[in-house]
Amino acid sequence: MAERPIFVPAANQGHLVEEIFLPLQWHSGFAPIQKEKNIRELHASAKAAGFTPLLEVSTKSERTTGRHLSAFHLKIKTEEYGHLPLECVFQGSKVFERGGPYTDLYMKDAREAKKDGRLRDSGKLVAFKFQGYSFPLEPKTLFYDWLYIGAIYEHREWLSRLETYAGFTDIEFNPQKSINCQARSIALFMTLMRRKLLEEAVGSPESFLGVLLKHHYCPDLRQDCDAQRSLFKGALGPPKPGVRSETQGETLQT
Repeated sequence: MAERPIFVPAANQGHLVEEIFLPLQWHSGFAPIQKEKNIRELHASAKAAGFTPLLEVSTKSERTTGRHLSAFHLKIKTEEYGHLPLECVFQGSKVFERGGPYTDLYMKDAREAKKDGRLRDSGKLVAFKFQGYSFPLEPKTLFYDWLYIGAIYEHREWLSRLETYAGFTDIEFNPQKSINCQARSIALFMTLMRRKLLEEAVGSPESFLGVLLKHHYCPDLRQDCDAQRSLFKGALGPPKPGVRSETQGETLQT
């Protein structure tokens, strides 16, 4: 047996995303058929708990919409480089103790970028830097969620049809090994759209962070959320001089 989360747009005004961990019979192995079995097991467990239908958001999804919402498929629009794969932007924007950001990764294949040796050999991750902004590490999913929601924002009218889904899954996501999850990000997007917070959230990295803090966005990373939120507050301190957006003239403290 194993346990994996489903991500549900929150009905409770005090939260933005509900993360519900459910048991399932796990089928080990890397073959696509094993992934498909695990998706069915998780969705069956969710249905028994009252959450159905669900959309798998990954390259393993049986639905085209789910595959197209994968981070390996989405593109980020930039003035300098044109449209870039989201995964490449995420990896290439990392700043470490001894190097980065490695912006040459923007032009790589997404899987190649993710496996670049410099991402392992440059020391601890200290920030993300992209388009003139320096993004803090707290909240832990801030930069990934910002990229993901920015990538799908222009398709918001079409994505409103996802209201028919009770929640979202990503069978590749293991909370014991990973932090960011595309299924969580789409659930966050749906909540922001439902509550008419989306326009405010996408205005700038500062406004995005402000919305998350105001509504107690705390991804379940098996950590104490109160302790994590105390770290979040420092990210909204006085602007750090010299860190400015090339397009909006805003600042975001590291």
